[in-house]
Amino acid sequence: MNKPLYRNLHFALASSSLSRQIKLSCFHTLAEQLQDCKDSVSLSSAHTTVLKLGLSNDTVTTNHLMNGYVRLQRIDDAHQLFDEMPQPNVVSWTSLMAGHINAGQPKKALWLFGSMVVGLVLPNAFTFATVVKACSILADLRTGKKVHAQVEVFGFGYDLVVCSSLIDMYGKSNDVGEAHRVFDLIPQRNIVSWTSMITAYAQNGRGQDALELFREFNYLTLDRPNHFMLASVINACASLGRLVTGKITHGAVIRNGYDSNDVVATAIVDMYAKCGCLDYSTKVFQKIHNPSVIPYTSMIVGAAKYGLGKLSLELFEEMTERGISPNDVTFIGVLHACSHSGLVDQGLEHLNSMHHKHGIVPDTKHYTCVVDMLGRTGRLDEAYNIAKSIQVKPDEGALLWGTLLSTSRLHGRVDIAFEASKWLIESNQQVAAAYVILSNTYALAGRWENVHSMRSEMKRNGVAKEPGCSWVEIKDCTYVFYAGDVSSCPRGSEVVSLLKELEVRMKERGYVGGSTGLVFVDVEEETKVEMVGLHSERLALGFGLISIPKGVTIRVMKNLRMCRDCHEAFKVISDIVERDFVVRDVNRFHHFKDGSCTCRDFW
Repeated sequence: MNKPLYRNLHFALASSSLSRQIKLSCFHTLAEQLQDCKDSVSLSSAHTTVLKLGLSNDTVTTNHLMNGYVRLQRIDDAHQLFDEMPQPNVVSWTSLMAGHINAGQPKKALWLFGSMVVGLVLPNAFTFATVVKACSILADLRTGKKVHAQVEVFGFGYDLVVCSSLIDMYGKSNDVGEAHRVFDLIPQRNIVSWTSMITAYAQNGRGQDALELFREFNYLTLDRPNHFMLASVINACASLGRLVTGKITHGAVIRNGYDSNDVVATAIVDMYAKCGCLDYSTKVFQKIHNPSVIPYTSMIVGAAKYGLGKLSLELFEEMTERGISPNDVTFIGVLHACSHSGLVDQGLEHLNSMHHKHGIVPDTKHYTCVVDMLGRTGRLDEAYNIAKSIQVKPDEGALLWGTLLSTSRLHGRVDIAFEASKWLIESNQQVAAAYVILSNTYALAGRWENVHSMRSEMKRNGVAKEPGCSWVEIKDCTYVFYAGDVSSCPRGSEVVSLLKELEVRMKERGYVGGSTGLVFVDVEEETKVEMVGLHSERLALGFGLISIPKGVTIRVMKNLRMCRDCHEAFKVISDIVERDFVVRDVNRFHHFKDGSCTCRDFW
C-alpha cells in the first residue's frame, strides 16, 4: 500500500472541519487502496478510523473493510462487520460467502446464500459463481442442480463466469454429460471455460475426450493455454499412457514458460511415471526448485509402482529431513511402496508413525495398503482380521475388501475369498469383480462345480466380466488388442506367426509355456495353453515387435492384472530379442530387460 497516501487520507479523515460527504469520499479512496493491502495492522487502523468518524453504517465503506478481512482470512472479523450492518447488500453477502469458502467452510457459504434469498436480496453473477464453487468443493450435485435452476430463473444461464463454475461443479460431481451441456450453451467461450471442460473430462477418466477437446481449442482459438489447462491435458495423457502426446504437451509447457510451475511440474512427473519413464520423472523432479510435498509424493508413488520400494522410502526420508511434512496421500505412496516390494516390517512402522509422529489418522485407504501388503506375503489371517476390525461405509470398503479378495485368490484361500466376495456382493460394490475372482479361486482349487454355479449366477444376475485388453501407442496412434481376438488384431497373421516362433525359441531356453492353472474354464489342457498364448498383452507385444524399431522401448498398457505366465514369457522374450519392454497393468509397472523384471517376481 502507498503509505504517504494513507497518512494524508488518515489526516483528512481526522479533521473535524471536513464535511461527512468529503470524509466519506476520502475513505472510499483509502478503502480502494487497502484492497491490495497485506498488512493486518493497517486494516485494523482503518477500521478504527471508520468507527471514530461514525462511518460504520455506510455499506460501501463496510464492504471494503469486509473484503480486506476476507483477503487476510480474518473471517470472524468480517462476520462481525457483516452482522453489524443495518442493510447488507448483495456485495456484502457475496464477500462473506467467499470468505467462508476461503476458510474451508463451504457449507456455511451455502447457508448464507439461503438466508440471503429469504431476505429478498437478489443474487448477481458473482454470487452464483461463489455458491456454485461451494457446491463444487463439496461435490454436492443435488444442491448444485438446485442452484443451477436458480441461475436459469435469474437469467444468468449464459453468463461466462457462472457457466465456467457450473462446468467445474458438474465435473467434480462426476456428471460430465451435464458439464458438456453447459459448455455447449456458452455463446463466447474463454480460456477458463475451455479449461473447466477439459479438466472435467480428465478428472472423470475420459482422457481421450480431454485430448480431443484440447485439439479443438488449439484449432478454433488463438488463445494460449494456461498452466491449469496444460496440467489437465498432461493428467489425461497420464491416465491413457499416451507418452508421445505427453511429450508434445511437455514441449508446450516449456514454450509457454510454465515448466517452473509447481502444479504443472508435478503433473509432468506423474505423467512420465505412469507412461513407464521413471528416468524422465526423476529429471523433471530434480529441476523443481524447492519441491513441495506434492511433487515428492508423485515421485514416491511413481517409484512404488515400479517396485522400487527402497527408493520411495529414501525420497520420503529426504523430504522429512528437509522439513516438509507428509500428507495422507504421501503415506499411501509409502505403504504402497512397502506392499509392492515386500517391505512388511517397514510398512507397519510407517503405519504406526502416522498418528503419533505426523498427526495423521490412518483411514480406509491406508489400511487397504496394509491389507494388500500382508496379503501379498501370505499373511492372510492378519489381513482378514484388519479388514474385519475396520468400520467402513460400503463405498469406502469396496477397495479394502476387493484387495483382500484378490490376495486370497493369489494364495488359494477359498474361505477368506468367499467372505470378501460376500461383503462386496451384499454391499453392491465391485459385484462383477467379486463373482469373477471368487470363481477363479474355486477354479484354482479344482472345485469346478462351484465355478459353474458362480458363472450361472452371474448370467442370471446379468453380471458381465470386463474383457481383458491391452494397447500400445505408436506415433501418436493407439492400437488396442483383446484376448484371443486375432481377427481384429492389426497385422494379425504376422503377430501370431511371430508369437509361435518365439514360443519355440522360449522352450529351447527351458520355458514351459501355458500355466494352465491360470485359465479358469473347464476345457482341455491343449486349449488352455492356446488361450494363455493369445492373452491381450502378448498380442500387443507381438505387434510392437514388428512395428516399433529396435532400440526403442515397447510400452504396453493393460486394463487388468498381468498374468504370471505372460510375465514369465515377457522376461524370456526380452532376453531373446534383446529389447526392453514396459508393461503397465492395473496394479503397477513391469520393466523387462535381459531376462528379468524390476518387480523381482513380486507383485
